[in-house]
Amino acid sequence: MTESLGHPRPLPDGVYVPTVAFFKENDDIDLEATQRHAIHLAEAGVAGLVVHGSNGEAVHLSREERSLVIKTTRAALDQSDHHLMPLIAGCGAQSTRETIQLCRDAASAGANYVIILPPAYYGGLLNTSKIVQHFYDVADSCPIPVMIYNYPGACSGLDLSSDTILQIAKHPNVHGVKLTCGNTGKLARIVDGAKLGFFVAGGSADFILQSLVVGGHGTIAGTANLVPRSCVRICDLFHAGELKEARRLQAIVAKADWIAIQTGFAGVKAALQHFEGHGGEPRKPCGLPSVEQMGMITNGFDEVMALERSLV
Repeated sequence: MTESLGHPRPLPDGVYVPTVAFFKENDDIDLEATQRHAIHLAEAGVAGLVVHGSNGEAVHLSREERSLVIKTTRAALDQSDHHLMPLIAGCGAQSTRETIQLCRDAASAGANYVIILPPAYYGGLLNTSKIVQHFYDVADSCPIPVMIYNYPGACSGLDLSSDTILQIAKHPNVHGVKLTCGNTGKLARIVDGAKLGFFVAGGSADFILQSLVVGGHGTIAGTANLVPRSCVRICDLFHAGELKEARRLQAIVAKADWIAIQTGFAGVKAALQHFEGHGGEPRKPCGLPSVEQMGMITNGFDEVMALERSLV
């Protein structure tokens, strides 16, 4: 069920998981693993799912595969009695035309929101006004609400300022932002300056608590693929006023997240395979971590996985 342009369903506060992509040995999308993982995360108490983010290998998927993953994930949530859980789809592209097409595809496939990286390939030709206009043009044509995705690492170093994000946020069909830049000062300024109901999320599991303290609404964190309950617990402890315990858990999660940051989405998939028995390989030319990196991953995630299992 998608949202109407005039009356979008607000995103609930909490943990959102940018899911990894699953492939069979023949490199086709693994629909069964996609469904199973979506249901597992939903049952863990997360607020919503994100497909086609950096963890989801969006740049490795065809247009048809993107729609297939959205449809499969939406169906899994609906059939497991999570039909109200928001599904956000990454739809960034380098041209405004393709971005709009991906947004329309996502809406037709069952996404509730889209999240969009700014174009950056021709960064030298794109000043702030052109980037703002890109988002406005997309938001004008997108049939579901739009979120901004600020991730300098995926955009040739382009880091949208709080002023630029607040300018984009004035559009009536722009309803949130994910800040993978890790700048909690920027996050605080956006929370303070944006319109009522604008969803502001940190973009990494190592600053969930820090984001909440300055008014953020949640996190969109790749490490939550492995430890959704631990991330949710940090939010619950904060809202219950149990800050000492929240800090303790945040430290454990942050140590594991540092391993994920160093090894990327391939490290998250490898950790899923090691600890949960599913994850699989990335699409080429990417590959699994080295033997040395696998040792770092397994050792680095031991403590947080013990925490996760204690919360089941």
